[in-house]
Amino acid sequence: MSVIENPLKNIGLQNLDGVCKGDVKDDHSQVLELLGYCPISAETPLIEIDNLTKELGLKKVAFKDERSRMNLGSFKALGAAYVIAKNAYQKIGEKIKEPYLASKALEGKTFVTASAGNHGLSVAAGAKIFGAEAVIYLSLSVPSGFASKLKGYGAKVVIEGEDYEASMSAAEEASRLNGWELLSDVTWDGYEGGIDVMEGYLIMAYEAAKSWKGKIPTHVFLQTGCGGLSAAVSAKLRKIWGQNFKICTVEPTAAPAIKESIIRGRPTHTTGPVSNMGRLDCKAPSHAALKYLAKEADYLMTLDDDYVSKEIKKLTKYSLETSPSGGAGFAGLLYCIKNKLLEVDNESRVLIFISEGPSDD
Repeated sequence: MSVIENPLKNIGLQNLDGVCKGDVKDDHSQVLELLGYCPISAETPLIEIDNLTKELGLKKVAFKDERSRMNLGSFKALGAAYVIAKNAYQKIGEKIKEPYLASKALEGKTFVTASAGNHGLSVAAGAKIFGAEAVIYLSLSVPSGFASKLKGYGAKVVIEGEDYEASMSAAEEASRLNGWELLSDVTWDGYEGGIDVMEGYLIMAYEAAKSWKGKIPTHVFLQTGCGGLSAAVSAKLRKIWGQNFKICTVEPTAAPAIKESIIRGRPTHTTGPVSNMGRLDCKAPSHAALKYLAKEADYLMTLDDDYVSKEIKKLTKYSLETSPSGGAGFAGLLYCIKNKLLEVDNESRVLIFISEGPSDD
C-alpha cells in the first residue's frame, strides 16, 4: 500500500497519440434538467455524524451517500440513465415531459454495454424508462446474482470473457454486428461515449458542494477504478472550489490503472489478481478520465483488499454500510490518519463519497 504525490500535477499527459481526444465536462445544467424527466430521480443526502468526526479526530467529515440514488443503489445510476434520457429528448423534444410519450420514445433502439457492476443497472433502468432494449455483457468474474438484478429490469444478459476487458470487447463487437448503440462508461482511442456517461456523475459533486456548510474541504478522497467517478467529481469540485483543496485517488493494489498510467505518462494496462473491490477492479484506465486526473489529482493511493474490508466496518456502527468498492475512499482517509499523511489532522475538513450499498452481489 502506498500514497504518492502526483508527478504530473498541473502538467498532465504529453504525447497523447492513441488516446481519445475528448475531455471531461464540468457543466451539470443539462444533466440536472434531463434527469428531472426520470420519475425515480431525486437528490441524495450529505451526511455528517458528530461522533464519527470526533472518533477520527477531524474538524469535519461529510459523506455524500449515493446508496439510494434512483433506487438503484449506486452513483452509476446517474450516468447511463442521463445519456438515454438525452437520446429520448433529442428524438421527441419537449414531449419527453409526457410520461406516456417518454415511455415509447426509444422503441426499436438497443443499448449494449459491458458491466462489472452498477453501470449495467443504469443502462437497463434507463432503457426501460424510455422504451429501449438493453443488452448487458458480464464477465465470469461478476457475481451471479447480478445477472438476476439486470433481468429484473428487462435486460438481456450475456456472460462472456474472464474479466471486464474481455466482456467489453464482446459488447463492442455485438454493437458492430447488430447496429446497437454501445454505451460504455469508459473511453478509449476511437470511443468517447463514456464522456457523456461521466457527465451524469457531475450531479453528485454539484449536490455535495451545494449542501456543504462552512469552509470548503481540505481533502477529498475518491475511490477510483477506470476513473470515471474521480474525474467527474474532481472536474465539478475544481470548478466550484478551485485548487484550494487536495484530491486523492484510491485504487486497489490489484488494479492501479490510473496510478501506473500517470507514473508512466501514458495509458497502461496493469495486471493483478481479482480484487474484492469489484467495481474498482479495472486493469486499464478510461482515457478521458486519465487525462483529467493526471493534471488535477494531487495524490495517488493504492490499498490492499484486506485493509479496505477491515476499515470500512467502522461505517456500520453509523448506518453507512457499504461495499469495499463503495468505501475505498473512506479507507484511504483512515490510512492517512493512521500514518500521518497528506497533512490530515484535527483541522482537516474531509469530503467522502459512499458510492454504493453494502452488497457486491
